[in-house]
Amino acid sequence: MVKLIALDMDGTLLTPNHDISGRTREAIQMAMDRGVQVVIATGRAFYEAHGIISKLDMNVPYICLNGAEVRNESSEIMSTSALNSELIDEVSDVFKAEGIFYQVYTDRAIYTTSIERDIEVFIDLSEQMGQKANETRIRKFMEERLERGTLVEVDDYKGIFERGDENVLKFLATSSSRAKLVRAKNELNEIGNLAVSSSSAGNIELTHENAQKGVALEHIAGIMEIDMKDVMAVGDNLNDISMLKRVGHSVAMGNAASEVKGIANKTTKTNMEDGVAIAIEEVLAEMDRQEAAAVSTSSPSDGESSTDS
Repeated sequence: MVKLIALDMDGTLLTPNHDISGRTREAIQMAMDRGVQVVIATGRAFYEAHGIISKLDMNVPYICLNGAEVRNESSEIMSTSALNSELIDEVSDVFKAEGIFYQVYTDRAIYTTSIERDIEVFIDLSEQMGQKANETRIRKFMEERLERGTLVEVDDYKGIFERGDENVLKFLATSSSRAKLVRAKNELNEIGNLAVSSSSAGNIELTHENAQKGVALEHIAGIMEIDMKDVMAVGDNLNDISMLKRVGHSVAMGNAASEVKGIANKTTKTNMEDGVAIAIEEVLAEMDRQEAAAVSTSSPSDGESSTDS
């Protein structure tokens, strides 16, 4: 029986417009009302994810930045897996050598060297998903992030790397050249102590090797005293594989990468078709069947009296 559900955000919980459908909200609430725990497992930073999840009016643990930061139901930091200066230098050298644009995620903000390049990345991502990009909406979204201070434009990253009071938790590199990305991934995998993954076909997500969704989810389940066979995880891309491989109930989105569908127990509908809601509703329906069967088994059989004669 499922006791814990871990949900990826982009491409999974969120629609292409970066919101949560009404049906999905209701399904999550029904699960929580039944005592099922819910965990958000995202590549986003907490300060970017919480603004969306807080609208659900529920307190849940967060696995952020693919596990580089884990927070409890009160949003307090439980663990952090930062990259040390040696790894930062090696990673930076790989991306610079290939001419690949990248952002730096810290425990304070997301840093970029070009807002315009970020906008291009969002447009490319929408097109990769078969959607028409709304540039006006994307620019407004970027402006809001800049105003909040969760996104900061800098000339270079040297000053950030040299700070002693700010942890570098993740690199996000993007390129339209698959050849560059493949070469960079191969080089990064040779470095060691790194978790090299992707959240779309055109990017590389890089964290410390201890910062993986699956590792963090296993830790949270342990604290809750929930066996991993009673955990369901839902995701759509390569950075979800580490958790999908560890759980008893793994679900790939209809829009998931083929590698994700290949390792998942089942595939639900897309994030445009309430795939998460459908997966949760099916779990709750199975719980109903199991409970009904348990009641039937414990009830007196036909012809037997339930009271003393």
